[in-house]
Amino acid sequence: MATKKNINASWNFTKDAVSVAEGTSVLSQGNWETLDLPHTWNGDDGQDGGNDYYRGTCYYAKSMKRDEFGSDPIVYMEFEGANSSAWLYVNGKEAGHHDGGYSTWRVNVTDLLAEDNEIVVAVDNAPNDHVYPQMADFTFYGGLYRDVNVISVSDAHFDLDYYGTPGIAVTPTVEGANAEVEVEVFVTDAAEGDTLEYVIKDGDAVVATKTTSADETKATFEIENVHLWNGRKDPHLYTAEVSLKRNDAVLDERSTRFGCRTFAIDPEKGFILNGERYPLHGVSRHQDRPHIGNALTHKEHKEDIDLILEMGANTIRLAHYQHNQYFYDLCDEAGLVIWAEIPYISKHLPNGRENTVSQMKELITQNYNHPCIVVWGLSNEITMGGAEDADLIENHNILNDLCHQMDPTRLTTMAVVSMCSIDAKYVQIPDVISYNHYYGWYGGTTDMNGEFMDDFHKKYPNIPIGMSEYGCEALNWHTSNPVQGDYTEEYQAYYHEELIKQLFTRDFIWATHVWNMYDFAADARAEGGENGMNHKGLVTFDRKYKKDAFYAYKAWLSDDPFVHICGKRYVDRVEDTTKVTVYSNQPEVELFVNGESLGKQTSDVHFFYFDVPNAGESTLVAKAGDCSDESKIRKVDTFNEEYRLKEEGEVLNWFDIDMPEGYFNINDQIGDIMKTIKGKMFIGELMLKIMKDADGGAAGAAAGVDREGMMKMLGGFSVKRMLNLMGTAGGGKQFTKEELLELNRKLNKIKRKDK
Repeated sequence: MATKKNINASWNFTKDAVSVAEGTSVLSQGNWETLDLPHTWNGDDGQDGGNDYYRGTCYYAKSMKRDEFGSDPIVYMEFEGANSSAWLYVNGKEAGHHDGGYSTWRVNVTDLLAEDNEIVVAVDNAPNDHVYPQMADFTFYGGLYRDVNVISVSDAHFDLDYYGTPGIAVTPTVEGANAEVEVEVFVTDAAEGDTLEYVIKDGDAVVATKTTSADETKATFEIENVHLWNGRKDPHLYTAEVSLKRNDAVLDERSTRFGCRTFAIDPEKGFILNGERYPLHGVSRHQDRPHIGNALTHKEHKEDIDLILEMGANTIRLAHYQHNQYFYDLCDEAGLVIWAEIPYISKHLPNGRENTVSQMKELITQNYNHPCIVVWGLSNEITMGGAEDADLIENHNILNDLCHQMDPTRLTTMAVVSMCSIDAKYVQIPDVISYNHYYGWYGGTTDMNGEFMDDFHKKYPNIPIGMSEYGCEALNWHTSNPVQGDYTEEYQAYYHEELIKQLFTRDFIWATHVWNMYDFAADARAEGGENGMNHKGLVTFDRKYKKDAFYAYKAWLSDDPFVHICGKRYVDRVEDTTKVTVYSNQPEVELFVNGESLGKQTSDVHFFYFDVPNAGESTLVAKAGDCSDESKIRKVDTFNEEYRLKEEGEVLNWFDIDMPEGYFNINDQIGDIMKTIKGKMFIGELMLKIMKDADGGAAGAAAGVDREGMMKMLGGFSVKRMLNLMGTAGGGKQFTKEELLELNRKLNKIKRKDK
């Protein structure tokens, strides 16, 4: 009988360079520490900023007796995630190699085993030109950060070699009240007379059975009055079990859950589940945590799901890579609708086509049975260097065709960078499209988000359009007068209020995904006052604090009654009358100040705004139905500087900048500068220089760009903020203090109004 055994315990680890060869132990070289998996070597240096985290080859080693691999004659080692390239050695001989850090891969090690064995895994996350991702706004944690297992099977067994296959594929087709379920298995080296026993279960109840010869690897079943997998309303799951038998003895077996559902994405009505409109509103998710990076246990995955469910979301974009199988299982159980994608992101690699194909094959093969998944994501923001690259377009056509060949039951999509023209050829490739827009944060204004959706839908009414990313950063900074770029919790709340009202009320938008559910590490970032992090999360990196914007979504999406007073971390306030925002999914809210009612309010958008007298110390209590929430404010004479953004490692401080009256400086907005002739020339020359410095040159970067939309977006940036963001978050040129001062000197010569 086949066995699978976890071997996470007691590995040796080193960053030192060692030589793997027959007849010698790597443990006699370098300095080793003992640890348990899962593990990453970037849990701290990948989260502290500076873009200097260790990227190179590290080694894991483990000594094992032959009997620890199982008693069956054929043995595989299984790795559920090794980022990003890995080489497996058994007793000094190379056994296998894998490129791609987010999927399962296996190696047959049978012929290399001895009585005493030294297993060595070399894992490398160094930059290269052929394995994705290579440029992206998140940390590429190195390590064996998911489970490692040994699998022991008989000569006849279910396939273990094809792209990490589970060895079983279930395809349900719903017709009326019934479902036809095709179960296909993949068998290796079955003998004449071997049989396959198929069982379909609904819970513990057996729905159908069938026994066939082992060469009949497909079986079809009819489920009458099928119980549908119906999203969060009713995520019902069936189970398919298949046993490979010889003389009634079980040689190997496979089991997988599946769900029966229909779905469609309509360009006018959006997402349709089981024949009914089912508007998709949710989040994107990065998986990492403080100090452990991507090396999560089931506990952390479950906590992530629970918070997403509490908010009321019904969809997740699992960005920007394949996530842990356990997390997909949780999504199946919870009824969450999933966008799954490969890390084909930001920068097209001419030598990376083979890797996009192999990662897509792994994604589809390993996740085919999950009913939660409805779309395969081809790429994310891949046209940062231009949308007219013939190789990039061909790569997308290959991936799109591959998805449809491997899985005719699902659709394809991709996340398009904001400045990419809606007329670009590559936008027409997948079945449905979503855009990443940050109008209102990275320049532009919040109302530009809804305008874009309307413009796209008007020009391309037959292409379903969604919003795959939108968001705004917030740390523990606070103000009563929030403005774009201030990183306050108050501006983030305002931003999401505006986006909710625009995106949730347009029925044709097929899905919306907030960027991001959780703060996450991006070691190249230096903004917001805490380097190495992207703070667009609705929940903090440690999952301990739900920012106010979290509750704005809960008010729209959750059916669980609640009321939430915003600004709990913003206690000290200078104004005599201060604005207090309350979120609730109840129709009416009443706010009390020190026991005295300020009156009741109703709202059809779930957001309630009260003008609150601010004197001394006040206790605020909001009541909505049976729900209540409490917070405190305090009148102070001077603004509490603990609430004001303080940049770490700022290249150029405000007091270094000359700001002569009547002339521009680098703190002025690009839109204002471009209202003058000389200012327009200055911005044009600056943008040309930026594009020339980027890979591919100005011509490549400009190809397929929506120039009008880009300039509208850039208009809301100050010159200084735009250059800072391009240098830190975008992987572009980092301007020096001297270069910024030189740009400022040039702007100081341009009058605010032409004569």
